[in-house]
Amino acid sequence: MDLVIVESPAKSKTIEKYLGSNYKVVSSIGHIRDLATTGKYGLGIDIENGFKPNYVPIKGKNKVIKELKKLVKEADKVYLATDPDREGEAISWHLYDTLGIKDNKYDRVLFYEITKDKVLEGIKNPRKIDYNLVKSQETRRFLDRIIGFRLSRLMQSKTNGTSAGRVQSVALKLIVDREREIEAFIPEKYYSITAIFPDFSADIFKYKTDDLEIKSLEEVNNILSKLNPDFYLESIDSKSKNKTSKFPFTTSTMQQEASTKLGFSAKKTMMLAQKMYEGIDIGCETVGLITYMRTDSIRLSDEFTRPTFNYIKDNFGQKYVGYVKKSKKTDNVQDAHEAIRPTSILREPNSIKKYLTNDEFKLYNLIYKRTLSSLMSDAKTLQTTIVLDNNDYKFKATGSVITFDGYLKVYSEFEDTKDTVLPDLTSKLHTLIKSDDLKYEEHQTKPKARYTEAKLIHEMEELGIGRPSTYATIMANIKDRGYVTIEDKKFKPTDIGIQVTDKLQESFSNIINVKYTANMEKDLDEIAEGKINNLDVLNDFYQVFDETLKKAFETMPKEKTEETGEICPECGSPLVIRKGKFGSFTACSDYPNCKYVKKEIKEQKVIINCPNCNGQIVERHSKKGKVFYGCNHYPDCKTAYWYEPTGNKCPKCGGMLVKKQDSIVCNECGYQIETQE
Repeated sequence: MDLVIVESPAKSKTIEKYLGSNYKVVSSIGHIRDLATTGKYGLGIDIENGFKPNYVPIKGKNKVIKELKKLVKEADKVYLATDPDREGEAISWHLYDTLGIKDNKYDRVLFYEITKDKVLEGIKNPRKIDYNLVKSQETRRFLDRIIGFRLSRLMQSKTNGTSAGRVQSVALKLIVDREREIEAFIPEKYYSITAIFPDFSADIFKYKTDDLEIKSLEEVNNILSKLNPDFYLESIDSKSKNKTSKFPFTTSTMQQEASTKLGFSAKKTMMLAQKMYEGIDIGCETVGLITYMRTDSIRLSDEFTRPTFNYIKDNFGQKYVGYVKKSKKTDNVQDAHEAIRPTSILREPNSIKKYLTNDEFKLYNLIYKRTLSSLMSDAKTLQTTIVLDNNDYKFKATGSVITFDGYLKVYSEFEDTKDTVLPDLTSKLHTLIKSDDLKYEEHQTKPKARYTEAKLIHEMEELGIGRPSTYATIMANIKDRGYVTIEDKKFKPTDIGIQVTDKLQESFSNIINVKYTANMEKDLDEIAEGKINNLDVLNDFYQVFDETLKKAFETMPKEKTEETGEICPECGSPLVIRKGKFGSFTACSDYPNCKYVKKEIKEQKVIINCPNCNGQIVERHSKKGKVFYGCNHYPDCKTAYWYEPTGNKCPKCGGMLVKKQDSIVCNECGYQIETQE
């Protein structure tokens, strides 16, 4: 019996169905061990002895390790089949090392998609563990542990912040810097003048041959005084242009598009994609719907493109068959595998919709259509520009009409394809046409917008900081730490976020910056390629970091906190007001040595008496801050409503009637009560 070890239980169930009775497929349920939190600074790393790690089983994993050791001992051969990236390579090495697997008894196999053909192909093409990849991942882990633990301790002792991180703090700095740009921005007025015609309008843009910027109302009135209703139709220029489809998804572009088009967070997108990669039961089989979702590559295999071109020809016609788009490979792209794509172009979204949750379907539909459209022909547009003259002032009208939809045949729901049609004025070229009206409008220049999650991910990728697979965690961290709030789907730094950023820049501007972080990513890539030694990278980093940190502990002033006049009941230190994610709270001044937090008794608004016990339904807040209405005897009574209960029963089913927007509806059956104004 051969043993296959993967890290996901869902993946193990899918793969076992493909391999047959001679294989047993089991899951490690992710990492089985991690760095200890003992030793100097609690790092679990012996820095003085060549950064020697002290790995210990993750809490709760001893039973898993024991069972895996037993299975390894009984197996004829062991296949380590963790994810095909650096993290997966490291998990395979930890399994190999922890379980005591012998060199002649194991192979490392890679599954870029969880389909029967690809799983069998992976088993037939094994290799050994790539220790360069392991060293790269291990180096990243060491850096993140050292910076995370030691910088976080500094922030906890000197500020109201709780953590700092190698990439997290740079991402936060981008948000803080943008906020300061917005605060410093001074808006300027400018004006536009528009000529209104029966079937179109045209905007002023030049005076003779010079570009025109109108900065004052006096200029507007001066120009209007020189204009008359008759405009000379100077030129009509029509050009056919190709509109090219976008590349198939990488991890980053998938996160961005899912954010802007579907409203999904990066964390949610990755969770859904992971599930679809590992396998979904679609009735006739359990199969991975998409290829591996952590990739920087936009490459598509011939094995996929050939049948897809045939699919396009059969379903849309030869004129819709496109081509494989090429892109210059950037320095930090890991091209080990393909772009994110469906595992079969024949598995159309609507054909499997009933097997997917609503969110899974939305993401699969987006991935499927993005990939399909990338191999379809260009759309064609006819772009028309009309230029009119009025006393040497030039006015312009532009229009665009799609003449051939091409790839938009399948991707139009995710792109703006609205036509702007101009009338056919060819017969009036070089003649006068009369306007109906002349209007002006005042505008103000605007600062750059705050970052949305999609824009921040795009910026980080452009700057080369972090890896796309880590973006979801970074976004979650800066929100969970209370360093940012979300306003109108955009990041706004909190006072704590600004304070932490400023303190880090005072002492660590040489490390917590875009250039240093991007260069570190390049070093990690070169370690993975075997070009440089990981210990050299760690030593160079630590020499600078340790010296800077020690100096910061000595010289950085501690943030003054407001004392409440009370004494900590656990250690006797003064209690102070601290700022947290959900506002201010009272805690011990000796944090982190003492972690006492005073429980605040808040007056709760009583809505109605609880219909299921002798408690009261009060206004409460979920972990994400959303208002709901629940019993104050929770957890003994779990009565709760998302909308404010009225205390009245539904005449149809007897359920609770609640106030939903401007209506009264039943919480149970949805029956709506007509209300009178």
